Amino acid sequence: MRKILSYLKLTRPQNNFITAISVLVGGAVSGDIESWGKVFLACLSAFFISAGGNSINDFFDLKIDRINKPYRPLPKGEISPFSALVFSISLFLFGILLSFWIKPLSIFVALVACGLLIVYSSVLKRRLLLGNFTVSSVSALAFVYGGIATQDFRLSLIPAGFALLFHLGREVLKDVEDLEGDTFSGASTLPIRLGVQFSLGFCSLVFSLLIALTVFPYIFHIFSFLYLILVILGVDLVIVYVIWSMWHNSFSSNLHRLNNILKADMVLGLVAIYLGKF
Repeated sequence: MRKILSYLKLTRPQNNFITAISVLVGGAVSGDIESWGKVFLACLSAFFISAGGNSINDFFDLKIDRINKPYRPLPKGEISPFSALVFSISLFLFGILLSFWIKPLSIFVALVACGLLIVYSSVLKRRLLLGNFTVSSVSALAFVYGGIATQDFRLSLIPAGFALLFHLGREVLKDVEDLEGDTFSGASTLPIRLGVQFSLGFCSLVFSLLIALTVFPYIFHIFSFLYLILVILGVDLVIVYVIWSMWHNSFSSNLHRLNNILKADMVLGLVAIYLGKF
């Protein structure tokens, strides 16, 4: 039982659940749905692909996690690196297999997502901004993946754009949080190359752009007034607080707390988008 819990912890199920809900929201906002069964399959497929991405990320990050996250299953020795690798590949394959029952384009997107997650974890994560853009793009792709399961995925591009900016800011903030371990491993992240202050400024710029863009779906009558209220109170004000707090306290412990707040804020953003469509 303990071994099963360790494998479950390796996948970060809460993140995978958010990914699946993102797919669902992408399908729901896109309009006419041919089959909710296809949307459900897309959610399930994305869940397993996300789980595979989180697992293989821990495989490649073992050296760093011994410093930054020694409580994770691999640095604690609960799972061997080889077992984690086989487990992650199995999750990827299952996620891709499910895409065959959605649409031909879904297969392509699933393959691209898996490829990007592997390249991100193995190479790009330690490259200046490339890793940040890659993982943010994959997160945004979840909404499009859900939209593809419908008749028209164009409206899913709106939450996808928001997700791209949200995750880009959060990923750079996580790099500042993980500065010590990343420096030890020889990574080339934004805070290592250009400093903490520059990185916080970059996060502030990205988050500010996101806040400004969130009002446009209401202005152009795409989403309802309920969306505007929810996104301002539930998302934008939270991001404003995060910007204020990270400048006043850039210690790793506070940034870890802020990243957890942002993770919870994703759920509020999903609710705002979903309800705003009605």
